[in-house]
Amino acid sequence: MRSLYNFFFILFFYLSAPFYFLKMLRRGNWQQGFSQRFGKYSSKIKQAITNRQVLWIHAVSVGEVAICTHLINAIETRMPNLKIVVSTTTSTGMEQLQKLLPSHIQKIYYPIDRRDYVTRAIMTIHPEVIVLVEAEIWPNFLWRAQDMKVPTFLVNARLSERSFRGYKRFGFLFRRIFNAFKGVGCQNEADAARLRALGFRSEAIHVVGNLKFDTAKIEERRVLDVDRLMRQLGIPSGARFFVAGSTHAGEEAILADIFIRLRQQFSNLYFILVPRHFERGKEVGKELGSRGIKFVYRKEMGIDTQYKAGDVDCLLVNTTGELKFFYKNADVVFVGKSLTAEGGQNPIEPAAFGKPVIFGPNMQNFEPIAKALVSGQGAIQVQNAKELEEALAGLLVDPDKAARLGRNAVRVVQENLGSIERTVDMIAEGLRDRAVFIAEKRKDPQPGSLKGVVQSEALNSPGEFTG
Repeated sequence: MRSLYNFFFILFFYLSAPFYFLKMLRRGNWQQGFSQRFGKYSSKIKQAITNRQVLWIHAVSVGEVAICTHLINAIETRMPNLKIVVSTTTSTGMEQLQKLLPSHIQKIYYPIDRRDYVTRAIMTIHPEVIVLVEAEIWPNFLWRAQDMKVPTFLVNARLSERSFRGYKRFGFLFRRIFNAFKGVGCQNEADAARLRALGFRSEAIHVVGNLKFDTAKIEERRVLDVDRLMRQLGIPSGARFFVAGSTHAGEEAILADIFIRLRQQFSNLYFILVPRHFERGKEVGKELGSRGIKFVYRKEMGIDTQYKAGDVDCLLVNTTGELKFFYKNADVVFVGKSLTAEGGQNPIEPAAFGKPVIFGPNMQNFEPIAKALVSGQGAIQVQNAKELEEALAGLLVDPDKAARLGRNAVRVVQENLGSIERTVDMIAEGLRDRAVFIAEKRKDPQPGSLKGVVQSEALNSPGEFTG
């Protein structure tokens, strides 16, 4: 089975390599850490993890990085003796890791899933435990970890119907991999049932809720002063903001047309458009410019940039990691990838800010969250562009209705907090079992072994461990 997978993986890798490298080139900053994708790490990284008990957390890209940072904060509070290494796949994910995590957290790129690359990576990092955020399943990486008896965890696991069918179709490849997971933190009972059907052990599955509710906790430290930025754009005080976040191809044109019509009714309305992929900025700018919308790219805004009143109708945000700051200033919010694309984007962040949230019919990747917000009257789900325009106009014309929607959204978020701590409980249990395993192998644990991590955890959580 492994030989068959590796044959097809190598074939696919060489066929897709031009597209893969072109995508990296478009996103920029691809040279930094490039060798890490082949499992080659600098002496500085090797030195930082020498003689340390390493917890390896993998967060694919920007969305998973947000979960990862909050998870790390909780883990460090309870298990301060661990050395945490975080990997990501994309350059935008690495940018966020560098921005959000302190220097003592080691940040690396995840290796390409070729057998010699992942072997080199795991042998170098030599983790005591591996934690995968959401559904990043690469067979060679997991096979090697399992061969080395390294406990693996999957957190915030979610399975769309499409993903479920795909994994089930290739059950001959994935079933034994899934069966070897030490622990899986999933969002609800429906996901738990699907995980069991795919081969995850019942005793390994923990229903902990959705970690993304906890990651939406509002941070006091603000990196971006949006109010000052609006003044630089010449936008007057008392202006109202329509923020469209994480939009995908096809949606920007629809939203631009809607904004033009809404502007005729609400003259103090301004548009903040944040595409999901910043490298699409020029493409989106053409859509705005062809409609006569006066826009400015976020990257063009320097500290001394200043526009006059009436010069700008729209800010096109072609940066990463700033969307949440614009959500805080929004009067109405549309969550992208839900109108013309499939899957949806995360609506929790604007909901946590108490903003009236609207999304389209395609929220498959966030279905439980979308249902919770809609049923709790904390969001509006529309079926098409016409309904979207009507919903936006209805909220702008009735501020009291918008405020009620926002309050309900905050309540729904608060009712779903606590998943991070439940997930850390699961990981801590795995660390305890790992310590027992090492102690049995060594018979007499030496100072500095994982036993110290477990003792530290016991001290921080009285009564959780015995012995």
